[in-house]
Amino acid sequence: MNSVLSFIIVLGVLIFVHELGHFLLAKAFGVRVLKFSLGFGNKLVGWQRGETEYLISVFPLGGYVKMYGEHQGDEEVRPEERHRSFSHKKVWQRFGIVFGGPFFNLLFAVLLFFCMFFFAGLPEPVDSTRIGEVTAGSAAEQVGLKAGDLIRAINSAPTTSWLQVSERIKESGGNEVTLVVERQGQELTFIAKPILQKEKNLFGEEVGQRYMLGIVRSDEIRYRAASLGESCQAAVMQTWNLGYLTVMGIVKMIQRVIPASELGGPIRIAELAGQQMEAGWMNLLYFMGLLSVNLGILNLLPVPVLDGGHLVFLSLEAVRRRPLSDKSMEISQKIGIAILGTLMVFVFYNDILRLVKRWLIS
Repeated sequence: MNSVLSFIIVLGVLIFVHELGHFLLAKAFGVRVLKFSLGFGNKLVGWQRGETEYLISVFPLGGYVKMYGEHQGDEEVRPEERHRSFSHKKVWQRFGIVFGGPFFNLLFAVLLFFCMFFFAGLPEPVDSTRIGEVTAGSAAEQVGLKAGDLIRAINSAPTTSWLQVSERIKESGGNEVTLVVERQGQELTFIAKPILQKEKNLFGEEVGQRYMLGIVRSDEIRYRAASLGESCQAAVMQTWNLGYLTVMGIVKMIQRVIPASELGGPIRIAELAGQQMEAGWMNLLYFMGLLSVNLGILNLLPVPVLDGGHLVFLSLEAVRRRPLSDKSMEISQKIGIAILGTLMVFVFYNDILRLVKRWLIS
């Protein structure tokens, strides 16, 4: 139940923010907005306010803002109404309206992170020598080291930071090291032999080799009170870093560094959202910020039917001084729909496959 509720909250808010970006920019440039819908397909509920009909539609994975004169040729635009028509606006204005959706998603992420940092404080890692995790089958596990152990010394040299622990193991050259650790108030001594292992980056790429015991630092963090300016700066940097990781993740997936099986769809999002809600509202807000960044970046991909595809068409129109032909637009739209349809089927397949594997294991 948590998964369903958190999925509705997270996806509903992010879709609303995205469409609100299109809506507000359209209004700012004087375009008449005919419909504002959360969801696709048949109308579940709706109401008319002014010139706009507001809808909640049956298929929740998206939304749309329908503007007057959006598709030139689909409807007749009266001469006296051209100033309210989307297709009759200047290229830069149409570009701004289309860009408004992804931009609002990124802006919303900044707002979420700002609120988190300002009210809860800036998270800072606690630099300690406490072991957070021991890798299964590693040299550390074989000699009896456990998560929670505090490393006091290596080869009689005191250790006060994880960098010292890492460097001394790395510089052992594969020779045995003597570790003095504190466990539940007792001082214990272990002798372990580091093993030469591949060192990988965040995306799983091999970046070298080093001697390791198979221990991971504790992920303890503390929160430091932050000023308005610090919170704002940290929120922008957090959004930028997540955006960079999202772009690099797409690149690495194209390069086949990250397997396509890692892609998740609505079922996976619902599961993760439920887990974050159970962990607390702060975790859920962070997850929402992460998804908002992802949604903003993914919508800027140059795929027809996505906002990024429309931005490419508008850029070409600005360069050519005339729009693409109706036939070219129609073909590109069909290609875009085919790409998105294939991707949706694939992520649903991944989600279902994960559920089946989990069921078989349990």
